[in-house]
Amino acid sequence: MLARQILLRYNITTRELAQQQEQDPGLEHAFAAHDHDACCARTLDAVERMVAYSGLRLTPVRRRTLEILLEEHRALGAYEVLERLVRDGYGNQPPVAYRALEFLVENGLAHRIRQLNAFAACAMPQEAHDPVFLICSGCDLVAELPGTAASSGLRSSAMRAGFSIENMNVEMTGLCPSCAGEVRP
Repeated sequence: MLARQILLRYNITTRELAQQQEQDPGLEHAFAAHDHDACCARTLDAVERMVAYSGLRLTPVRRRTLEILLEEHRALGAYEVLERLVRDGYGNQPPVAYRALEFLVENGLAHRIRQLNAFAACAMPQEAHDPVFLICSGCDLVAELPGTAASSGLRSSAMRAGFSIENMNVEMTGLCPSCAGEVRP
């Protein structure tokens, strides 16, 4: 909840969001080819601005953990993250990775993909949202989309049932365009 409150107070104008969406084809089409270095740089920039505004501490191990998650568009298990942190000299105890991942998730900078028991960097850390994850069963790519339409329908249904949703994310498994093309005759 704290992360959502911080995000709601953190002011990114509609114009900035529109500019970011124009620059990042990943928001328009999750599996489209794009400049991944620029994608990572924009996300890190948004995170830096958010933590500066909110007063959160992005320690070196937390930042490196986020960078590791951003390196690929796939979810990584905690032990995969730990292996990378060990190679980078951050210690070899599982709590090192788990604490960093917990901080990132609690503050909306990463998401836990329960279906995979893994973690992925948040593609939209600058805005409060209910994520929708597209998980390719062919190549393990994970794409995050804003779940505005899906969450509004689910929230409406839950409300009619008298249920109050506190947290939501949707995980869908299927084939990305590349893998779907490989299996078609």
